[in-house]
Amino acid sequence: MPGRLVLCPTPIGNLADITLRALEELRAADRVLAEDTRRTAILLRHYDIRCPLESYHDHNEDARAIEVVARLQRGERIALVSDAGSPMLADPGFRLVRAAVVAEIPVTALPGPSALLPALMVAALPMHHFAFLGFPPRAPTARRAAFREALRTGWTTVWYESPRRLASTLRELEELGAGERPAAVVRELSKVHEEVVRGTVASLAARFAAVEPRGELVLVVGDGADALPVPAGWQSALEAVREARGRGLQLPQAVAQAAARFGQDRRALYAAAIEPERDGRGPGARPDDAGPTPSG
Repeated sequence: MPGRLVLCPTPIGNLADITLRALEELRAADRVLAEDTRRTAILLRHYDIRCPLESYHDHNEDARAIEVVARLQRGERIALVSDAGSPMLADPGFRLVRAAVVAEIPVTALPGPSALLPALMVAALPMHHFAFLGFPPRAPTARRAAFREALRTGWTTVWYESPRRLASTLRELEELGAGERPAAVVRELSKVHEEVVRGTVASLAARFAAVEPRGELVLVVGDGADALPVPAGWQSALEAVREARGRGLQLPQAVAQAAARFGQDRRALYAAAIEPERDGRGPGARPDDAGPTPSG
């Protein structure tokens, strides 16, 4: 009898977010295939699971798929996990699943953790139609084409993105005319430093141009028809900065006072306040009204 391939989601941060069924499958597996064996070893040790652990990632997927199918045909029970979340969702696994199906080997996918749906839920943007687009292409021409196509759909769109490229992604979306669309950056889901920053694409571009985020993040962009309200604290802080600048206070001091008074992120507030002055509109100029909240 052939074995079975089990696609087993793992926690995206908090180790308690694994299902009982996933633990059962990992304990019953003859071997576990992992994108990063060091990271998966932490999970297995935490739950006292002793099972052979082997690497399975983008760089060895073609060769390893053939080998794994042969083992499955000999009756092994194999679990495939990614670093965090669900296999095949912007992670390796497609070639192995396709090869197993062709070989008529049973494939089971377990429900479980993923950054996609939690990010959509906390973004407070419409979910009745959405498109998950994985990671944006890195090549400039392909990136622009992908962004244009996504913005034409009229749907809420979701990307996984690297913290190093988030600012440039937001800037490119703004340049393509999406500056006023509602958006959210969802960072470090289920972890100690979980954060949700909401605003417009333009306001988020200003914020993350000033400070590079850390950790894993999801970018959610709305269709523009259902804009989020401007947070009162953020708007009041911008007004306070303008008033202080009108009285002759230097921008860093004005921002520091307003951020402390209204509980806003100082660096994000500075980035939003300085844009009109860079454009030559003077210290009392009015920046864009829309702005981010420091966290959700």
